[in-house]
Amino acid sequence: MPLPICYLNGQYLPLAQAAVSPLDRAFLFADAVYEVLPVYAGRAFRLREHFDRLARSLKAIGMQAPLTHAEWAEVCRQLSERNGGGDMYLYIQVSRGAEFGRTHAWPAGLTPTIFAFASALEAISAQMLERGVAAVTAADIRWARRDIKSTALLANVMLKKMSADVGAFETILLDDGYLTEGSSTSVHVVKSGIIRTPPNGRQILPGTTRDVVDELAARQNIANQACQVTEAELRAADEIWLGFSTRGVLAVTSLDGAAVGSGLPGPVFRRMHAAFEAYVRELAPTPAL
Repeated sequence: MPLPICYLNGQYLPLAQAAVSPLDRAFLFADAVYEVLPVYAGRAFRLREHFDRLARSLKAIGMQAPLTHAEWAEVCRQLSERNGGGDMYLYIQVSRGAEFGRTHAWPAGLTPTIFAFASALEAISAQMLERGVAAVTAADIRWARRDIKSTALLANVMLKKMSADVGAFETILLDDGYLTEGSSTSVHVVKSGIIRTPPNGRQILPGTTRDVVDELAARQNIANQACQVTEAELRAADEIWLGFSTRGVLAVTSLDGAAVGSGLPGPVFRRMHAAFEAYVRELAPTPAL
């Protein structure tokens, strides 16, 4: 559920009153990038890493970051405070801006549109932790620059709806026989106690939660590899996890109707979930930036 106060081009105002031009290139072309980051007890989580990725996405589409990391941190702090603090997540979007018309090759001198709003952070339910969630697989029909966190998400929307229509939580994507990621998540596979995740590149989004998994695996002395994962290896996995900004890690216990491993969240997942929660508590008293 969205919270009442948003940020738009330097102003904080009621979300219900926010408006942008219908000529904005985000509306006409999906010419925009975005980030989603959680806030725990009023503190933005992995703020630097999220805005590093935003800057990379902007550079990839030929834009400069309109705010510094410190300025973004202040926007996040203000949004959190103005919406009552506590736990929430923030959506931040930067579009190339509006022109008087519709030109594929954008003109120089456009003023970016900067928009951010907050939503309640839905915790993983006890049932999800104990039973895991179902997922289905599908061909990855998205564009070729999946490393850019673009608002051009129609394919992702269609793929997510595919899972929702059959009562599953996520659609896990396959490209030419290899795992890429989920429609809105990163995907981690565990076999014989080793975490395996497809390597970063243009085929997947470099996930901020994926980076946390890497760091926590090193702390926990859990073997962890960035490598290609075949469809056969995915289906034979002992454990499958989803990683995403708003919920950390979540176990997949059913894939296309077949049990994953024992059909319950596995021991490596339980270690990682506990380590993730401990890491959030560890960061709580430290500056967000």
